[in-house]
Amino acid sequence: MAAKIRLARMGKIRTPHYRIVVADSRAARNSRAIEEIGRYSPGQEPSVIKVDSSRALYWLSVGAKPTAAVEALLKITGDWQKHYDLPGKEGTLRVAAPKESKLIRFEAAVKEAMNEPKDGATTLKKKAADRLAAKKEPVVQAEAAAPAAEHVEEVAAPVEEAAPAVEEVAAPAAETPAE
Repeated sequence: MAAKIRLARMGKIRTPHYRIVVADSRAARNSRAIEEIGRYSPGQEPSVIKVDSSRALYWLSVGAKPTAAVEALLKITGDWQKHYDLPGKEGTLRVAAPKESKLIRFEAAVKEAMNEPKDGATTLKKKAADRLAAKKEPVVQAEAAAPAAEHVEEVAAPVEEAAPAVEEVAAPAAETPAE
């Protein structure tokens, strides 16, 4: 029986995941395997490649032939170089940076929320913004009110001059005897 190290496809449409398996060369792609020695997920950046090195080296030593895709994966992990005693035995496998814990992200978000403005909502309605501006700058409004008071005195003076004319009109009517 000739053994092959190949990929068995798993996953949904357009989201493949593969198992690296040792199977009979005459068997179908996803049929029963002799042993699963790793996994490969190409959908992420960098791709996830997990290979049990000791089992891969064993199967290579007993004569199992890898397919071209699996050979490329074994070169990335460094198992191919170990088996044939080539330079670069450490491989070129890239590993994704560990994700930040959800608890740490939550605590950071809470700390950021504590630094928000204490005046109220971040976006105020127009009237609320006007009231807030009036509270912050009362001196400017007092200075603006003083010229307006002077203007009222100027306007009131002509009204006082017009008032005696009305009294003069009313006086002759009072002098006429009532019949």
